[in-house]
Amino acid sequence: MAEDLRTPDSDPRTVEARRREIVKESLRQSESCLWTSTMLFTWLRLVRLQHKAVILLPIILTGLAGFSYVKEWVPAWGVALMAFLSTLIPSIAEALDIQTHVDELKRLAAEYKALQDRFRRLARITALGNVDEAEKALAELMDRMDVARSSSLTPPQRYFDDARRQIESGHYDFAVDLPTGDAPSGKKPD
Repeated sequence: MAEDLRTPDSDPRTVEARRREIVKESLRQSESCLWTSTMLFTWLRLVRLQHKAVILLPIILTGLAGFSYVKEWVPAWGVALMAFLSTLIPSIAEALDIQTHVDELKRLAAEYKALQDRFRRLARITALGNVDEAEKALAELMDRMDVARSSSLTPPQRYFDDARRQIESGHYDFAVDLPTGDAPSGKKPD
């Protein structure tokens, strides 16, 4: 007799094996998103600071170069250098496309954080129900992950190191996930 390929496996061992793999992959992807979003948020802090400096420094330097009081304290070449830098900084910022980095980093960090939560929810809730629906949900989330990964922004290594320190020191541990009465690592109980 021919096997009916339209109906899902009814063997409980196969269903449970698929469920375990969906849970494992979902948790793996959730952890990956945690590391990536933490790294991107850490990098975003510095890029935002750079963006503010690019806006404020030319204004401050132009103002200082224009004050006659400063000309009494600073040599002429220093005033000329301040005026030159005040015109150079915006050009450098434009060439480096800092504003785009801020917008892209904000978008990607938020997307990875949302994916982290979705993958965790899939592993802890959705996978407990219908395995076929959980597998379909995993495929949809992986498609979203592929879109997020396609941006190819590559943070410098130091932001990965910062993210590792934050994660390993317990900054992202939730008390609800720990044994009753325990505080997240690195934190004192109330």
